[in-house]
Amino acid sequence: MVCFRFSLVPGLALVLVCLVLGAAQSYALELDLTNSENATCLYAKWRMNFTIYYETTNKSQKTATISDHDNVTYIGSICGDDHSGPKIAVQFGSGFSWVVNFTKNEPKYFIDSISFSYNTTDSITFPDAEDKGIVTVYDSLEVSIPLNNVFRCNSLLTYEKNSVVQHYWDVLVQAFVQNGTVSRKEFLCEEDKGFTTVAPVVHTTVPSPTTTPTPEEKPQVGNYSVSSGNTTCLLATMGLQLNITQDKVASVINVNPTSTGFTGSCQPQTAQLRLNSSIIKYLDFVFAVKDENRFYLKEVNASIYLANGSVFSIANNNLSYWDAPLGSSYMCNKEQTVSVSGTFQINTFSLKVQPFNVTEGKYSTAEECSADSDLNFLIPVAVGVALGFLIIVVFISYMIGRRKSRTGYQSV
Repeated sequence: MVCFRFSLVPGLALVLVCLVLGAAQSYALELDLTNSENATCLYAKWRMNFTIYYETTNKSQKTATISDHDNVTYIGSICGDDHSGPKIAVQFGSGFSWVVNFTKNEPKYFIDSISFSYNTTDSITFPDAEDKGIVTVYDSLEVSIPLNNVFRCNSLLTYEKNSVVQHYWDVLVQAFVQNGTVSRKEFLCEEDKGFTTVAPVVHTTVPSPTTTPTPEEKPQVGNYSVSSGNTTCLLATMGLQLNITQDKVASVINVNPTSTGFTGSCQPQTAQLRLNSSIIKYLDFVFAVKDENRFYLKEVNASIYLANGSVFSIANNNLSYWDAPLGSSYMCNKEQTVSVSGTFQINTFSLKVQPFNVTEGKYSTAEECSADSDLNFLIPVAVGVALGFLIIVVFISYMIGRRKSRTGYQSV
């Protein structure tokens, strides 16, 4: 799994560029490029996915999620020469391409630029797209790496530009490989360098992979809200418990709302809530509108510091949880599990969310989860059974008492 982190030109944020195709899956790209002497000149391994927003012919906005990558080729990837530097060129799917260029200025080499292209004439990926043609998102980059060093960046970052959201993480790359052997010296991105300095707060690590760790207490319920201007556009109330398995080690984190910050954003078709703390670099809940009259939890992205000094990163933009009509909220008081991947699950407690159409900063009427609905059904049934049993007991007692009464008045 390979990702690049780039410090962009002024005015742009730090970008982690990972060459990963299929964030929600275990799919990784790997390129071992050799020269004319069959010696490795460039090595890279990475993951990435893309979400593209586009306008339809009826002026509504749709999204295309590119997480499944087939027919991958590396045509145009070169080792470089005296006239041009090394380049990674990747083609996949129907008209998608991803290119990274490298340059050298001893004693360092540079990740120079990155571009991503897609073709909206593909009616399967971009149905009803109003504008047809090839679109390219391009950036000049400024990341310097010592020669004969491998660049590593495990952190997951989200980069958004020109209606394209890119997720990159777990990058490993070396350009200008010397003597055909990939170096064992690693140059870490700035985000990864901070992992060992983070002190966990509420974190339990269990060394046995066969043991399911269970915190002594349920997580505290927190209240979160996101505003657009002066208007509240997203509400969330929930207790969160994060379950992580990495390198056969299971970890459980109870999110403490008193030490957790939150931000977010609201768009006509999507809404995002982001949590962060000294343990949680970020935890994103992304909601989307479907069928023009319902909302659901579509995406979860997370980057979490672990007790061993490493970081756990995951992204899945193909979820389907917390479905409810627009204009209402979703509620589930019972414990519920959001399975983001085989290695990451989120348990929720006393959940209530409303990411769209919030009125006067208050929750609308809630649609309850099936677990709560079953409970609400069982309560009156249980009460009815108890009353029926009580009536039977009273009736039997009455009959016994009446029989004794008759016995007392018999003639001698």
